[in-house]
Amino acid sequence: MPRSFKKSLFAAASAAAALTLTGGAVAFCGFYVAKADTKLFNKASKVALMRDGDRTVMTMANDYQGDLKEFAIVIPVPVVLQEEQIHVTDNAILDHLDAYTAPRLVEYFDEDPCLVYDKVVVTGQRAMVQELAEAAPSAPDSLGVTIEAEYTVGEYDIQILSAEQSDGLAAWLVENGYKLPQGAEATLGSYIKQGTKFFVAKVNLEEQAQTGLKYLRPLQIAFESPKFILPIRLGTLNADGKQELFVFALTRSGRIETTNYRTVRLPTGMDIPLYVKQEFGSFYRSMFHEQVERENGRAVFLEYAWDMNWCDPCATDPLSGDELRELGAYWLDGGDNPARRPGPARDVYVTRLHVSYDAQTFPEDLVFKETGDRTNFQGRYVLRHPYKGDATCEAAEEYRAGLPKRFENEAQTLASLTGWDIDDIRTRMREGGQAFNTPTPEPWWKRIWGGDNKEG
Repeated sequence: MPRSFKKSLFAAASAAAALTLTGGAVAFCGFYVAKADTKLFNKASKVALMRDGDRTVMTMANDYQGDLKEFAIVIPVPVVLQEEQIHVTDNAILDHLDAYTAPRLVEYFDEDPCLVYDKVVVTGQRAMVQELAEAAPSAPDSLGVTIEAEYTVGEYDIQILSAEQSDGLAAWLVENGYKLPQGAEATLGSYIKQGTKFFVAKVNLEEQAQTGLKYLRPLQIAFESPKFILPIRLGTLNADGKQELFVFALTRSGRIETTNYRTVRLPTGMDIPLYVKQEFGSFYRSMFHEQVERENGRAVFLEYAWDMNWCDPCATDPLSGDELRELGAYWLDGGDNPARRPGPARDVYVTRLHVSYDAQTFPEDLVFKETGDRTNFQGRYVLRHPYKGDATCEAAEEYRAGLPKRFENEAQTLASLTGWDIDDIRTRMREGGQAFNTPTPEPWWKRIWGGDNKEG
């Protein structure tokens, strides 16, 4: 590798990449109007994990912006990977999974309070640094580093390394053009003691040019290991502030959760003021970070858990059987499988976890477990539009008299979720037509004479 090939560690372009180097079962109904996908967050990384028994397929999105010759990643892996265990896929699949599972905003419109009808509640239940060394690079074996395998897969040149000592591995990386942050040796050493191998990938510029793409496609690796772990520690060493990690897990059994950190469900199902429709992204970021602070920065948040074959309301269509197989759901491949037939795929449960982390709050890699819990959950926030028609019954009077209290409850909820100033919220609501004063009801006799007491 030429000495001119320089790289500097950047903060988790792929959160799965431990080291990244560059310069209720009740149907909700309602109308879906907005989603809080990963684009709302800076320094956001996406990782999809298929887990079935000891089998794992990890799909890592790369959001790297910059000169492609400066890009490389190093990922701790449990085994030496064969070429057939490495793959590249399309960004569109992870984008689809992100959109499908994203927390969402829905809206309802109150009906005429004078209407009397039988309400039917539909429920459903389904069983988802150092500068580049000036000397010529040392031979790998002289540093206790073994290149176990080398491949070119798609636009990536890949090496699988093993090492005897962390200082030898660090020296090899530096001599081959990598810049390591302070503390990297100790973290590398902890992986080496566990017998971990290291997956190293950089861009093959010729192969990249042939793709015609201006971005890097996600890398995928498939392996078997009893450990269900996502390595994040190396990626935190030189991070500038907190990083956002989104984990999408596909299983046959049910929801996944972390075992070494608290897994917390986000607040959901709250009614919030109507003006939030115009700034849902700002609301969701504030709400999420407020919850992070309340957990002292050390929780993993559940944003979505549901069977892949349905949702309510859907932010987009469920993933197809082909997309799910591409992400590793190998069991869907079969002539009789519902995923082979037209319509949404089945027998896949999807979990979406969101972590805001740094080296202080998350000093350990994420350790997961599969659960048998198939309870439906989604981050969902509700706008309720008041009825504005000319209803004149007694129920309508009671309904209108109750609106100020309802609006105040919405304001208090929004302030509690986000930490926003309650007076600012009330002002925004008034500007949007949500009045807090109780309307003066029209005298009942005006319905008879219209208030006209003149003779004739």
